Amino acid sequence: MATIDSLDARLSAQQAKLDALEANYNESLDTIWMLLASMLVFFMHAGFSLLEAGSVRFKNTQNILAKNLIVVTLGFLCWYVFGYSFALGTPENPSKFMGHTNFFMDGFWDSKSNFRVWFFQGAFCATGGTIVSGAMAERTQLKGFALYTALMTSLIYPVVVYWVWSGAGIFNYTNDDDESVTFAGTPPVIDFAGSGVVHLVGGIGAILGAIIVGPRKGRWDSDLASEFDGHSMPFCVLGTFCLWFGWYGFNPGSTG
Repeated sequence: MATIDSLDARLSAQQAKLDALEANYNESLDTIWMLLASMLVFFMHAGFSLLEAGSVRFKNTQNILAKNLIVVTLGFLCWYVFGYSFALGTPENPSKFMGHTNFFMDGFWDSKSNFRVWFFQGAFCATGGTIVSGAMAERTQLKGFALYTALMTSLIYPVVVYWVWSGAGIFNYTNDDDESVTFAGTPPVIDFAGSGVVHLVGGIGAILGAIIVGPRKGRWDSDLASEFDGHSMPFCVLGTFCLWFGWYGFNPGSTG
């Protein structure tokens, strides 16, 4: 009898070890997959840089490249400080407007998955910000664009993310009947990979920016039209292929 009890204890111990190994293995696979997808999305900024640089006149190339660097550098800093907290920092008793926990990655060590989600969603946030740089190309100063980037990645984009993706926002939350609904009681908004959250927000920012700054001086003068042609078609094509390649992280990575 003692032998059977001993074998049972050893089997239980081995099963526990096997379960722990399986959990670590799955965690590793999830992390590798999300990091790969995140790096592909991050690589899209190389595509944006090439496409936008090729689409503007040569004299404005440095300006448009600097804007793309600002989006990634300043954008990720804002995401680190405020953005993630407002977007996905859901407290125990959440509001339906925005989150307010996990500032400066506080509490991330409670779950390893927080780190990969932070990086992947941060790459999304920067992508939403960089959509605007092309719409206002050749007629926006860097300081103005830096201010826009800070607002977009700290507040505007994160709040919209919370509304749709946090599970507690006005467009997708669980009511008292355990049903997913919007604030109006209708079926929830479902955005699998950012068609609305990323591109609609970035697109609205782009069109508003284009309306505010207006067209380039002489852009619609028939005598000067040829002067506004992009200076490098190869850059445009290479940028397009980089963006295309990055899309294989954008959508598949959203399954993580």
